[in-house]
Amino acid sequence: MPRSRAVLRALFPVALLIPLAACGGSPSGGGAADAAAAPGFPYTVTNCGVSSTYQAPPRRAVTMNQHATEMLLALGLQDKMAATAYLDDSVLPAYRPAYDEIKVLAKEYPSKEVLLGADPDFVYGGYASAFDKAQGRDREGLAKAGINSRLSVEYCGTGPVGLQQLKTEITEVARTFGVPERGARLIEDEQRRIDAVAARVKDQAKPTVFVYDSGEGTAFTSGGGGIGNEIVSLAGGTNTFADLKDTFGDVSWEKVIERRPEVVLIYDYGGTTVEAKKQRLVNDPALAEVPAIKNKRFAVLPLSSAVLGVRVADAVESLGRQLHPGAA
Repeated sequence: MPRSRAVLRALFPVALLIPLAACGGSPSGGGAADAAAAPGFPYTVTNCGVSSTYQAPPRRAVTMNQHATEMLLALGLQDKMAATAYLDDSVLPAYRPAYDEIKVLAKEYPSKEVLLGADPDFVYGGYASAFDKAQGRDREGLAKAGINSRLSVEYCGTGPVGLQQLKTEITEVARTFGVPERGARLIEDEQRRIDAVAARVKDQAKPTVFVYDSGEGTAFTSGGGGIGNEIVSLAGGTNTFADLKDTFGDVSWEKVIERRPEVVLIYDYGGTTVEAKKQRLVNDPALAEVPAIKNKRFAVLPLSSAVLGVRVADAVESLGRQLHPGAA
């Protein structure tokens, strides 16, 4: 799991998945022809403290991390993607045909040389680790090479992340590529689906939910700073560790025992199976009296659904059903 943090389904309506013709151009762009082909440009956006001006939409984007990849695919931008890297699990089936036509640079993060070899004009990272300076992939260095970049706003570190930040992410990415109308449709669909879940669970008691990502000596969990916290809330639960300021963080098992969560939400990804994670918890005698463990009440979400991306509504729907199976 890619982390800053080094190693941290429903499908959308068909109309959102059919690629529409996108405008051409280059990020630093230049001629009248480009300007004519790209109405609404130049476009300037400040993302996580980095200001970028686009004279035209990117033509050779490289996405790093699954949620960045699926964001562009959901917006029908596969023809603007030169390459991609780093999946946590399988891409959504509706995106698979388009994804299979895109070059994969590396199973995890590509080296600087491999990244530059793809000749990108735009690099989009889902986690801060995508732009690791020690690996030569920092945003400042990319800018010096004439390459624009974007980091998911979940990792800007400016406060709790919720639906407003999801709207910002979709809006700004769609605007960067000159397809604002596609972004607006995607936002509308996400909000509609989330509102439907909220209506179903609004009168239900909210169970306390401990997110178990990973960990042996300590528990790596979802804090209050990321979209994972909002997903739990929207699905009709309460995050046991919402008071952690970060998106993710380590907590002691003593704290887990003390807070007595009623449900354990397991993030599914990587080489450790969901069943193995369950057994680690169930077989720990220290956790035997924790209500969620004692009652074996588990929920599961794929990691790719628990980050700021186009699967947020999917995650809320899925978790809502698991927390409140009896809700109409």
